[in-house]
Amino acid sequence: MSKIAIVILNWNGEQLLEQFLPSVKEYSSEATIYVADNASTDNSITFIKTNYPNVQIIQNTENGGFAKGYNDALKHVDAEIYCLLNSDVEVTKDWLVPIAKAFEENSSIAIIQPKILDYKRKNYFEYAGAAGGFIDQLGYPFCRGRIFQALEKDKGQYNDQKEIFWATGACLFIKSSVFKVLNGFDEDYFAHQEEVDLCWRAQNKGYKIVYVGASMVYHLGGSTLSNMNPKKTFLNFRNSLYSITKNLPGKKAFPIIFIRLLLDGVAGVRFIFQGKLSHCFAILKAHLSFYKNFSRIYKKRETVNYKQDYYAAKSIVWAHFVYHIKKFNILVKD
Repeated sequence: MSKIAIVILNWNGEQLLEQFLPSVKEYSSEATIYVADNASTDNSITFIKTNYPNVQIIQNTENGGFAKGYNDALKHVDAEIYCLLNSDVEVTKDWLVPIAKAFEENSSIAIIQPKILDYKRKNYFEYAGAAGGFIDQLGYPFCRGRIFQALEKDKGQYNDQKEIFWATGACLFIKSSVFKVLNGFDEDYFAHQEEVDLCWRAQNKGYKIVYVGASMVYHLGGSTLSNMNPKKTFLNFRNSLYSITKNLPGKKAFPIIFIRLLLDGVAGVRFIFQGKLSHCFAILKAHLSFYKNFSRIYKKRETVNYKQDYYAAKSIVWAHFVYHIKKFNILVKD
């Protein structure tokens, strides 16, 4: 069994592999590298075999999205720690060293995220994960270094090691034993926010999730779906409701679901005034999908001690859109 296995999920990403795989290969000698291919129809597999014969290939039989793609692929990976790495991530020299050290020094750590910076603006944090994820009282995810679309400049303010609530799927290290206890990702999510759900379930079981700022990677982002794609709007709105339904204590879940549905309606009206009708319809579709699947999702609630002190802020919607707060350290006192 290898210590760390880097598993890159690929779907028709030959160009991304050509651009980003070299850094992974150069700076990850301590790990075994896998590419898990989600039934690509381009020349991804041929490219890897020709240029990186030492990279191991796992060929999934279908494109099951992020959740099923990793669930299927990781059954074929024998390692103590999985590193789930997006195909559009550039890693840096010695990036694995502080991660391995953190796992070795604290056996209670189950999941780790490094610092995620923007590949295009390398002195700014990147949307997907930034310096570690949190949620507010209504279940809205946000990050140190990113609140909604407001991204902070990296000035070393998050060069620490800190417990967080969730780690981004763009670059997520998880003990294989924990991934198996959690039964992997929830495949009903398909893609987007499945890592928030995974980490929330881990929190409910008492596992520790940590951000390690000494490890740094650059994420291109939006290579599959951009932040402004209606399909991403659909998945984010629906999947967030899924996570609340599954993971909040029972007495809190239903009132918060009701408030979230109302706020989603406000977001839909805002999209109309912005001329983004497709995003308004995406929210409507998200709600219809949520209603349709509610019974099945509710049955996934587990008989565990639901985490009571789960949120880092009361309402990032109110803080950001009313008080115009754009920085984590103003919203939350570290």
